[in-house]
Amino acid sequence: MRVPSNRNSFLFQMYKEVEMSKVNYLTEEGLEKLRKELDHLKSVERPAISKMIAEARDKGDLSENAEYDAAKEAQGMLELRISKLEDLVANARVIDESKIDTERVQILNRVKLKNLKTNAVVEYMLVSESEANLRKNKISIATPIAKALIGKKIGDIVEVQVPSGLMKFEILSISL
Repeated sequence: MRVPSNRNSFLFQMYKEVEMSKVNYLTEEGLEKLRKELDHLKSVERPAISKMIAEARDKGDLSENAEYDAAKEAQGMLELRISKLEDLVANARVIDESKIDTERVQILNRVKLKNLKTNAVVEYMLVSESEANLRKNKISIATPIAKALIGKKIGDIVEVQVPSGLMKFEILSISL
């Protein structure tokens, strides 16, 4: 979906309402990372793009000025990112790790799984979408694997429908 660039348009307001309805569960570390990125975009990137626009505007005719068009497009993308980050931060709920249970799989748990077809053992941490990082074995709570794991206990066999077919995992351990 292409997001309308006019902040006052009806479609932009609808888009914002849809995005704002989501509660984002984050770790303290994840929330701090989002706040730092938001601060950087507002205090460094936004002024830099404004300067680029001013310089391009000073070069004359705006109707045939590719630099001006590129700077305005970059500004639109930046403002969209800032808006999304503001919504994420505004709707963030920091998860109290002391209240996380390891009886059943839930967000912020580390789950050790055994692939029953290949006998390979993997460990994932279930995190919010904004904190997901596969290189660090942090998977989004919205992934098919995470959705299948939620609420399960150690020893349970979990079937996960993925694009390549059906995978079966055994839950070996659940930890923080």
